[in-house]
Amino acid sequence: MMTNWKNKHVLVTGAGGFIGSHLVERLLAEGALVRAFVRYNSRGDPGLLRQLTAEDRSRVEIIAGDLRDADAIHKAVEGHEIVFHLGASISIPYSYRHPVEVAETNLMGTLNILMACRDLKVERLIHTSSSEVYGTAIQVPINESHPLQGQSPYSATKIGADKLAESFYCAYQLPVVTVRPFNTYGPRQSARAVIPAIITQALTQDTIRIGNQNTSRDFTFVADTVAGLLKAAEVEGIEGKVINLGTGQDIKIGELAQKIIHKIDRHVDIKLDPDRLRPVSSEVFRLISDNSLARRSLDWKPEVNLDDGLDQTIAWLKTHLDLYRIGNYEF
Repeated sequence: MMTNWKNKHVLVTGAGGFIGSHLVERLLAEGALVRAFVRYNSRGDPGLLRQLTAEDRSRVEIIAGDLRDADAIHKAVEGHEIVFHLGASISIPYSYRHPVEVAETNLMGTLNILMACRDLKVERLIHTSSSEVYGTAIQVPINESHPLQGQSPYSATKIGADKLAESFYCAYQLPVVTVRPFNTYGPRQSARAVIPAIITQALTQDTIRIGNQNTSRDFTFVADTVAGLLKAAEVEGIEGKVINLGTGQDIKIGELAQKIIHKIDRHVDIKLDPDRLRPVSSEVFRLISDNSLARRSLDWKPEVNLDDGLDQTIAWLKTHLDLYRIGNYEF
């Protein structure tokens, strides 16, 4: 196992996103030399990296570009020993509207990363998948051999990206590990995700609007997901593996909403927002992980339970409500 990140040259794609920004922060704390690849915009906005301290931001090399640009990706990977590939178009509702863009980003973007890592001979590539690739659970808990089901354009593109990573391990012996986080939550997450959507509404409104309350999810606190990503880069002999990161416990969305309302201690009604419903055949009704492989191969287990994680997330959101368009359906 590699235990020392000090002065390791590390690239993080999707660094301006929710999990990516937390990963960058943790890598800096471990002494890594971090290059952050973020999607270009004319505002020069580094995304959630702006939430880092000024000192941390000064230590990050931020590169803006597009995952679909093979030359930009090759230049970003060059000189780096470890690559964490988190960059993706992740919104499921957006994938219904713009499947071509999502496919190009998630498939061709991943192919560009794989080719650059192969050609430049990186020590380890951590490819980030999604529990959405499993679709509605056929058997529970869901282990890594569960069938993959493309129930949305997003999940189909992530399945394709995972298979590309698998092929590069088989064909080129690329040292890639695929990590499948289950629903990660915590401070900084956008209201596109259900937990911040519920919390921001419950803090400020008398009614919260959510989608299907009967679906259930396995929620993992962001610090635990980041710890799993680091382990996937550190442990020897796991190249080519796919590894779930989840708690092994699920909760229905309706029960989750009631738990959050109880913690906030306000009278809040819950109403169905039809716009937040997925097409029936596309809805994933249950996700719950079998994390036994992560426990065995990575010596990883979740450390933050749902109650403590929600408390931390609520506390952060209370002081950052100005960052949210509360009640808007962010897809």
